[in-house]
Amino acid sequence: MPYLIQTFDKPDHLPVRLGARPAHLRFLEDNKALLLACGAKLADDSEDADGGVYLLAVETRAEAEAFIAADPFTQADLFDRVEIRRWRKAYLDGKSFL
Repeated sequence: MPYLIQTFDKPDHLPVRLGARPAHLRFLEDNKALLLACGAKLADDSEDADGGVYLLAVETRAEAEAFIAADPFTQADLFDRVEIRRWRKAYLDGKSFL
């Protein structure tokens, strides 16, 4: 069953995010086979990110935990908190899985 990971940046850590972003993007490219979707969460009034969402095609929580632990954003100590949940596909890319 896929996993949803939601991350929440520490306050005032945009410089940390920007500094780690190139390595983070390489990490995502290297692991794209696991990604059903991912992207940054943006403030309503700006393009600044303050967290992210990952939908991972992994079978266990341990795999999801290992994935986010290896993310350069985690290694740069960007996140205030990380939430990991199992996720059931109902619809994805316009296709029903019900």
